[in-house]
Parts: sequence; structure tokens; C-alpha cells
Amino acid sequence: MRPVRHKRKPKAEMNVVPYIDVMLVLLVIFMVTAPMLTQGIQIELPKVASEALPSEDTQSIVTLSVEADGTYHWNQGETVDTEEYSNSASSLQDMSARVSGLVAADPDTQVFIRADSQAGYGLVVAGMAALQQNGVTQIGLITEAP
Repeated sequence: MRPVRHKRKPKAEMNVVPYIDVMLVLLVIFMVTAPMLTQGIQIELPKVASEALPSEDTQSIVTLSVEADGTYHWNQGETVDTEEYSNSASSLQDMSARVSGLVAADPDTQVFIRADSQAGYGLVVAGMAALQQNGVTQIGLITEAP
């Protein structure tokens, strides 16, 4: 006599354990690589020699220098003068009041800002913002050729 066999029905369930393992591995990979994506990369910007555009009329130009210690020096003339300065101020408020007074006397006056390489970015931006709040609209930055 033969032994009685029990017939088993096939299971219709899906085994999700391998899918969970794959998802956990992908989660770990993304968690490790995400901080690397938010960091900056070091690039070297192109250095080009450029010349100033010629102006057709003579304007008054204020050359403002920002030193590393936060002092401001400026000179007014018809050209950009970076050699000598006739005025100086140690506070931002004093500088912005006096330079905006020069610009108020002649609305076509352009202000060019030249900052020391050791001067913080905040000093330059604070100077630009103070001048803009006092009505100076023509502001430019001076750079040196490489």
C-alpha cells in the first residue's frame, strides 16, 4: 500500500524580503553620497585681460578703497585714481554720508570700489549697500589684471 500524500496548494504570496534588502542598500548609498553632493568644488576661473569702455562725456568719478581693517579712502576726479586719496573714514556710516553727499551734488557721479584682497567680503558688500541706501545708483568694482 502506498502512503497517502497530502497535496499542497501553491502559495500566491510575493516574497518581499529581497526587495527590502535592495531598498536598504540603496538608502545607505544615497545617505553616504548626499553630503558629498552639497559641498562645493574648487574651480579656477578664467583670467582675461579687458579694457574699460570709453566714455563719451567727462563724468565725475569717486574711487573708493576698502582696506582690510575696515577703513575707507576715496578720491574724486575725472579718472580712476588708485594712487592717492584725499578723504578717509573709519566708519561705514561716515563714509556713506560723505560719499553720498558728493554724489548728491553731481548726480552723474560714478563710484568705483576697490577692495584690498585681505578685506572681507562683508566689508565690501556693506559699503555697497550703505551707498545704495543713500541714493548712489552708479556703483562699479575695480579689479586688477592678472
